[in-house]
This record gives sequence, structure tokens and C-alpha cells, in this order.
Amino acid sequence: MEGFQSFPAPAKVNLFLHIVGQREDGYHLLQTVFRLIDLHDTVYLKVREDGIISRTSEIPNVSEAQDLCLRAAHLLKVRTGSDLGVDISLVKRIPIGGGLGGGSSDAATVLLALNRLWALNLPRQTLMDIGVKLGADVPFFIFGKNAWAEGIGEKMQAIPLDPAWYVVTTPHIHVSTAQIFSAKELTRNTIPTTIAAFSKVMVRNDLEPVVCQHYPAIASCLEWLSQFTRSRMSGSGASVFVEVENQAIAENIHKQVPEKIAETAIFSCVAQGLEVHPLYNYAE
Repeated sequence: MEGFQSFPAPAKVNLFLHIVGQREDGYHLLQTVFRLIDLHDTVYLKVREDGIISRTSEIPNVSEAQDLCLRAAHLLKVRTGSDLGVDISLVKRIPIGGGLGGGSSDAATVLLALNRLWALNLPRQTLMDIGVKLGADVPFFIFGKNAWAEGIGEKMQAIPLDPAWYVVTTPHIHVSTAQIFSAKELTRNTIPTTIAAFSKVMVRNDLEPVVCQHYPAIASCLEWLSQFTRSRMSGSGASVFVEVENQAIAENIHKQVPEKIAETAIFSCVAQGLEVHPLYNYAE
């Protein structure tokens, strides 16, 4: 792709997700730990001098109006008044709608990369303020470090995590996030925990029981992975994962994925946990 520069957009997993309340406006209050992993999409950008922002590759089932990369570039241009434009192309590896933050990460990478390519030099917090208009997870990827998050996900602080590897499997299912969060049986009053207690208590994803009730294939994946170590669902699903100590263990588990799960999965991989976003230094 002549003239384009490539930028990674890493995925995330939620190491736990507790719903601790609900605001009057309907938004749920949560606690979670976001972990960056080295599964990534690749965003290709080429600066234009004419100010035009365009998409040069199609994304199946994603219109230009829905494209978070285009929306991110337009928001940044409006916010800064930059005279420059950009051609945007995207290679997807992170499954869409899997709870791994792919679209949010793509948008964050556009904001971070254009901050440098357009010589804007905006501080990180300003980019995060722009990002939250695109989605609740976008600020995390701009924050750029593994994070303890609270509120509706906007209150973050960096958290040190041990090195780890992950086996991630995504069943060929689209989970309706709105349906899960509106379910009457969803637990909304989990007692808040603390960072200090995070590694010492049995944490969980409060969305899991509801998702598994509605989507048996996800329950099957979780059950199979649980024979190796405690399995979890990321975000509102459909992706599920286990965390292990090293690559060899992860590869061994991945080789054993049974045919009945492999046949119904749109994606399965081994990924390493990251400490920081690859583009962390693109903002201060």
C-alpha cells in the first residue's frame, strides 16, 4: 500500500466484570480490569493535503456511517481545525462484536496516530475526551496501560499485571449487549471490591450467567476451557478465554480445541498479554 503507514490496534480482555449499580439514566456502574493483548487489527493511514477523509477499503457489514475509524478522524478534524485529511484502510483480525474491543481500539489508534501524523500534539486526556464520544471503551485504548476501571468505565488507573498468555475463542454468535444489560435476571448489586483485593478474591463476569442462558454455545466453550483453569467471558461476549503462565501451555490448550467447538467458532487464537499500548508514546 504505497504511501500508507501501518499502526497496530490491540485487543483487550476483561479479567473480571462486576456490575455494582445502575444510574438514573440507565447506565450501569461497573468495576473491571482491562488487559491489553497482542491480537491486533492493523490501521493503514496516508495523510492528504486536501483535507478529505476517506475510506479506501470496505469492512463487511460496516457502513461508512458506522465506521469508527472515519468518525474518529472527523471528530479530531472538527476539534482541532486541521487542514489535513487522511485515507484510511483497515485489516481486521479481532472478531467484530466479540467483546474484545476491536472497533474501539481501531478508533483509538486513528486518534493516536493522527495526533502525530497531523502534528497536533494533543495531550492524552484531550484524546480520551474525544474518544469517549465514539464509545465507552475507546478512552481505555488511548489511556494505553492495563487499567482498573470504575464508573461506566471512564474512571481508570493503571494496574500492574503479571506476564500472562491467553487462549481466546469466539463462537460464531452475535450477542445483543442491549438485551443482556436489560435482562431482569442480571446481577446489578455486586458488592464493590478493591484493587488490593483483586488478586485475592474470586472475581467473575456478572454478565456470564445471563449470556450463557441465552447462548448455549458460549456456555459450552466456557465449560470446555474450564478443565484447564478458570475460564471467563470478555465484556458482554461472545469471546471467552483462559489465562495461563506461558506460551507453551497456551499453545497446548489451543491444539486441543475440540472439533465441535472449532466448527462453530469464527476465531480462536493464542495471545500474549501486553504491558502498554504499542502507540502509548504518541500522546503525553
